[in-house]
Amino acid sequence: MEVIGKTLKNNKKEVLTDTNFGENQEKLKYIVVIGTSTGGPKALKKVISSIPPNVKAAFLVVQHMPSGFTKSLANRLDYVSMVKVKEAEENEIIKCGHVYIAPGDFHLLVKKNSDNSLRIKLTKDPPVNGHRPSVDVLMRSVSETKLQNIIGVVMTGMGRDGSEGVKILKELNKAYIIAQDEKSSIVFGMPREAILKGVVDVVASLNEIANEIMKIVGVHE
Repeated sequence: MEVIGKTLKNNKKEVLTDTNFGENQEKLKYIVVIGTSTGGPKALKKVISSIPPNVKAAFLVVQHMPSGFTKSLANRLDYVSMVKVKEAEENEIIKCGHVYIAPGDFHLLVKKNSDNSLRIKLTKDPPVNGHRPSVDVLMRSVSETKLQNIIGVVMTGMGRDGSEGVKILKELNKAYIIAQDEKSSIVFGMPREAILKGVVDVVASLNEIANEIMKIVGVHE
């Protein structure tokens, strides 16, 4: 598969606060939902570190990982990335140019407020597909916002978590779905199950996933 364009490089990280959320809410054009498991930390590093700071999207990530490890993962990813990466917190506003990592042992959901702002919701509901956090739970929650500009990404991992989620996103939200290819996956289980649902738009190598995302979402000038 040919990689189109170049990943932007910029060492300056834009930090957006609640005080300028009105402007930030207008900038937020896309939600990118990423699910991964075995091999995920290195895969996430490759993808997220390639995203430019002026991206028109917010990123919500489920990495199957026990409680206590996801915060350090977020910190490591933040250190090498141009966008802001953090562990998701209850009720915080979802901002453009930010990546939110689901905390271990919590499901990550999105709630849409009456003012149309999007906020994080964390729950201790039972595990789904044997996991909490679960990719399917997050994707179903994003689907319920009725947003249309959504990208779903399923990367390396064991099992089938995320396969129902991408099906829902495609059918209800017309989402653009990306799956990691077998060659670059440590474990091809999750991407394979997503592909078998028949809703994947592109199967990409790990090196191509960031470019595939950026071709859709673009950047702010």
